[in-house]
Amino acid sequence: MTESPHNRWLHRFAVLTALATLALIAIGGLVTSHDAGMSVPDWPNSYGYNMFFFPPSKWIGGILYEHTHRLWASMVGLLIVALARWLGGREARRPLAIVGALEMLGGIAIFARWPEQKATGGFLMGVGGVILLAALVWVRNKRSAAPLPQLGWLALALVQIQGLLGGLRVVLFKDQIGIFHATLAQLFFVLTCAIALLTSGWWLRRERRAPARLENGARANSLPAERMPGASLSLLFLATTTLILFQLILGATMRHQHAGLSIPDFPLAYGKLWPATDPASLAVYNERRIEVTSIKPVTAFQIELQMVHRVVALLILGAVGLCAWKVRRSRFSRPGKPPEDGAPDLMRRLAYAWVGLIVVQAGLGAATILSDKAADIATAHVLVGALSLATGALLSIIALRFFQCAPGNVPAEVILKGASAADLRGTMEIGSAGKMPAAR
Repeated sequence: MTESPHNRWLHRFAVLTALATLALIAIGGLVTSHDAGMSVPDWPNSYGYNMFFFPPSKWIGGILYEHTHRLWASMVGLLIVALARWLGGREARRPLAIVGALEMLGGIAIFARWPEQKATGGFLMGVGGVILLAALVWVRNKRSAAPLPQLGWLALALVQIQGLLGGLRVVLFKDQIGIFHATLAQLFFVLTCAIALLTSGWWLRRERRAPARLENGARANSLPAERMPGASLSLLFLATTTLILFQLILGATMRHQHAGLSIPDFPLAYGKLWPATDPASLAVYNERRIEVTSIKPVTAFQIELQMVHRVVALLILGAVGLCAWKVRRSRFSRPGKPPEDGAPDLMRRLAYAWVGLIVVQAGLGAATILSDKAADIATAHVLVGALSLATGALLSIIALRFFQCAPGNVPAEVILKGASAADLRGTMEIGSAGKMPAAR
């Protein structure tokens, strides 16, 4: 069974979870910007205390950022457990109970087998207990329509993996784990935004109109993908979003090397369009860095990584601008005559917002360098990057679903102009005639 077409409170809770995740990314950015990742050297405890009972009087310096990050991450975990339970409905009670029981048993096994890791065992038991409690709470809500329950389970798995990566980053003291941790945080935020979109009234209203379109167009002859209106735009959204994800991975790699700014000037790099990275040049750069900032030397790899980051930023700026230009010029997105589901109109607004975010992101990137990596500016740079990735992902989801008119790929002009059933039947004859029927 599925729940009513639109549950406002479920959507609001999904939006709250996405906003809490964005705030968690911001706090994590402050941790890295202030080099506070190891301010609390143990995990899951904090200086031997249960982290939920760590005295506020000891929250000083970098400890404030790191400990706040842990507490906020725990809250996001609770929100995800509740969201997964809500999306899965009463059918989710049994699998949640099994997962919770297994995690509690795993914690007990750690207690018995590795006594020195009792804090880790206690943490696992705590997580399992929360999940088990969520399963036992008797909420008689119906299951959400697919794929929302599956997305809820994915979010539940990812939030636990993310917590584990954060803990291992502290315990093992590996910067490489921090890169994976930062990347997964971005993907997790995209997932929460997708859940918020798919639970919205706007999405569910247009989904209710989809079955008739799919049924009428299922037997239509397919057009080649390259001739489908909007198909190239969907691919452009996906490619640009993937490029942004790659850029964020580059940024995380640079941030977690804790080497300060590899290149201290902008828009030039060591006074050149492309800096030299031979041993003699590196020696000059590092001598200057030691005299001015007394930080550890940079390598040729770090400089080249920074230059690639700058080049990709220009590519993203051009790609997002191209996306907005194509949306604006598309016949189905002209203002004044939006189709009844409003998807093109929403795509146009998101595309313009996307351009704005990328311009702000580029400015923050330049300001990060010119301010010598000021913590607040660097964190804002991370935050806008997350919003840019999520915007591209939402545009990709809307475009892919919007242009998936039917299994037979009914041409979008027919559907977007509100074609009648006769129009749709007429598309079945395109294959032999090779042309579209006139729209009424």
